[in-house]
Amino acid sequence: MVLAATALAATAALSTAAPVGAQTQQGQVVVWIHDSFGGGTVTSQPAGINCHVVAFLNPYESEEGRPGQTGTCSASFPVGTTVTFIATPDPGSYFNYADPPSLTVGSPGYNTAGIYFCPDPEASPYCWYY
Repeated sequence: MVLAATALAATAALSTAAPVGAQTQQGQVVVWIHDSFGGGTVTSQPAGINCHVVAFLNPYESEEGRPGQTGTCSASFPVGTTVTFIATPDPGSYFNYADPPSLTVGSPGYNTAGIYFCPDPEASPYCWYY
């Protein structure tokens, strides 16, 4: 009788467990630091994003393009996770706007956020103001 009860309990446990190989769906969160010419770093909570861009103070006085983003600017999070972005401006810049400031990963595809850093208006008049 004990063997039959143990077998029934084991069968019940297996029938409620996730199928072998089943995984939580992951969504890709991508941060894009907009061309508002300031510099700074965007991190995320939970951890995964740590993206930086340097300020580009004179965009119309240089033939060189804006420096690219460096670091980890995209990361995978389980669908349903709320990801909050923390924007830290570099010296001489300030955080202007985040679209959105946090997001809930809604699909296994791409989920994007845009961050704006502006330079000190005394140093450069170029920025997207919100």
